Amino acid sequence: MSLKKKLDTTGIIGESTSLLSVFEMLGKVAPTESTVLVTGESGTGKELLVRALHDNSPRASKPFVPINCGAIPKELLESELFGHEKGAFTHAIRTRPGRFEIAQGGTVFLDEIGEMDVNLQVKILRVLQEKEIERVGGVGVKKVDVRIIAATNRDLEKEVEGGRFREDLYYRLNVIPIHLPPLRERGGDVLRLARHFLGKFRGKRPQPLKLSPKAEWALNVYPWPGNVRELENFMERLNVLVDGNVVRFEDLPEKIRANVPEDAAPPPETAADEELPQAPGAEDVPAPAAQASSGEFVWPHLGVLGDLGLNLKDFLEAVETRLIDEALEKASGVKNQAAEFLGIKRTTLIEKLKKRETN
Repeated sequence: MSLKKKLDTTGIIGESTSLLSVFEMLGKVAPTESTVLVTGESGTGKELLVRALHDNSPRASKPFVPINCGAIPKELLESELFGHEKGAFTHAIRTRPGRFEIAQGGTVFLDEIGEMDVNLQVKILRVLQEKEIERVGGVGVKKVDVRIIAATNRDLEKEVEGGRFREDLYYRLNVIPIHLPPLRERGGDVLRLARHFLGKFRGKRPQPLKLSPKAEWALNVYPWPGNVRELENFMERLNVLVDGNVVRFEDLPEKIRANVPEDAAPPPETAADEELPQAPGAEDVPAPAAQASSGEFVWPHLGVLGDLGLNLKDFLEAVETRLIDEALEKASGVKNQAAEFLGIKRTTLIEKLKKRETN
């Protein structure tokens, strides 16, 4: 059973190498009481990840209480977080508990923590250190038992340097950092998510829309600056506007068709069989996945080096070249998807290809 299946990751869809690394971290961190700081670009699904941290923790049966620190005016945020006493300010006609009291025994999710006013950050630091709060207009403190998880799309280290975020709070929040990768670094997850959303928004269609090969190519090479949220919105739009059962390249929004990266390979329908540079002897190396008649993997032996006239370095380069070429062919030249097949980052693949071109 895979790690993902052991965890409750409801709503988080993907099997890319980068996302599986997040799931691995999730499995280690969720059962603990450690404070977690989730970072990632807007639209990557940080709240889903935080909910998974709560749902897989010993606090799962207790409240999960989110609050967007950037969506509430700073003069009201303190009352929302810590509550207030009757008469504490105008319109405070009754005593009201705050989010920390409501979440007793559970988890408080401070979304967009980087937007919080510096003066209020001091009080969050106190909650982390002393496990106690003070209502607005109150005269005493209340103990609270909550786990705090924060998230931000800002670089908090730069915010600290600029004096906009307290350094001591940053280090108290950043006990366990988890970075959610942007969609452009998740390879095949783009199409997995696209098909999921086409099914989700199919409405009265008897069957979900299907993507043509050229449409799949365009979705794969588009950089997705709005990440999963942008993809979801586009798929909902296609379900409403596309006639027929197939999404063609021409059906995609102009924003996608006009913003395909310049270095993207041609789509499958027009792709040319370009010759990629090969390491010495690559054409002579047997396929690494060669199998014996018993179906077991056959490891190369020293005699192979002698038979091919290669040293270890050249042999390994040749094997790497063959696997990279196979991955690129399988991915129709889409580098981020080829990197997923190889289990490496897209930037690593690009570096390897550039190195081959210069050798």
